[in-house]
Amino acid sequence: MGPGLSPYASASAMAAEPLLISLDRLVEQDLLEPFEAPHTSTVDGALLGSWKRPLLERAAARLPAKEVDAWAHEHPWGEAWARFRMPEAPRIELALQMLFDRQWAELRKACEARGIEIIGDVPIFVSGQGCDATIRPELFDFSVCAGVPPDYFSETGQLWGNPHYAWDAHRAENFAWWAARMERALEHCHVLRVDHFRGFVGAWAVPREAKTAIHGQWVPGPGLELFEALGPMPLIAEDLGVITPAVVELRKAIGAPGMKILQFAFGGDGDHAFLPQNFEGSKWVAYTGTHDNDTARGWYESAPEAARHRFRVMQACDGRDCSWDLIRCTWSTVAERSIAQLQDVLDLGGSARMNTPATAEGNWRWRSENPPAEHLARRLAELTWAFGRSPPPRLA
Repeated sequence: MGPGLSPYASASAMAAEPLLISLDRLVEQDLLEPFEAPHTSTVDGALLGSWKRPLLERAAARLPAKEVDAWAHEHPWGEAWARFRMPEAPRIELALQMLFDRQWAELRKACEARGIEIIGDVPIFVSGQGCDATIRPELFDFSVCAGVPPDYFSETGQLWGNPHYAWDAHRAENFAWWAARMERALEHCHVLRVDHFRGFVGAWAVPREAKTAIHGQWVPGPGLELFEALGPMPLIAEDLGVITPAVVELRKAIGAPGMKILQFAFGGDGDHAFLPQNFEGSKWVAYTGTHDNDTARGWYESAPEAARHRFRVMQACDGRDCSWDLIRCTWSTVAERSIAQLQDVLDLGGSARMNTPATAEGNWRWRSENPPAEHLARRLAELTWAFGRSPPPRLA
């Protein structure tokens, strides 16, 4: 995670977040003594650093050096990351990465046994102060920073602060850094959602000293050249925002589904591209909303009355069960995949929103304290069955 717990400002494109490691599993493996965990209703980044991180490091120090060395040999990026993250004790960081990979491998195996796929997220840009930009500065253009022009979320645009890529340098090595990055992501996930997909065609470049993203320009990306070098991969293209015909052509050329956000569908006319009846084919992933949106209930309660009215008429509902009405709408589309946030399954309001773009405080902190009630699981299973979205018994 990066500053503010953000997954989009990570200090490494390869390393995993050790704070996600299960302490309970470490106790079961006799790498850690039993402990009493403090309770917080939301994710507390400071507490994770002061309380959990020392316990993780204590467990990591108990791993045999031979096992850590063997893991590092199989993951050549690990040494550079460990010395960047913990220069005083790089072996501890290597051991933490190994622990994460072991636990995640168990999770992935358990998911596959149940026919469940894990969809990961690959942010297009990385931190300018992170490991990748520090050890390979020739691959980055630090004269400009990334963002997007004024949009639905912000009148001054979004200024992300990440450096752009020096694409000629990547071409010179046949996009080897990108290949290693995607290969690493696929160690953990079955499918990868590529964030800000349009940036591979053209990305918004803002002068480094700019205070907002208003005054920038579109800078060409590598386009199909990159994806031909990478070869076939199971991808989802996050194709939201200012989308040009060239972006659509690239998505179709690599065979990746795009995204349809149902919360955006009802605020315009009947020809809005995100309305279910207007989907062109099934090569889509339909969402109630993403981490950047309000929850379904939060959206309905704050949407203009015209959007609420269209939603009620189309879904033949009165809005009282708006979260599940939107889930049903999403499941009913022809999209090859449909996704709902857990907050929507739980019918939570706007206070459970995960992230508000163009803001830096209070994001990425929501947590579900308890598993969903059994009747909600049954309700979701029934919808999944009714619309023919049940997964196969096992993955191939």
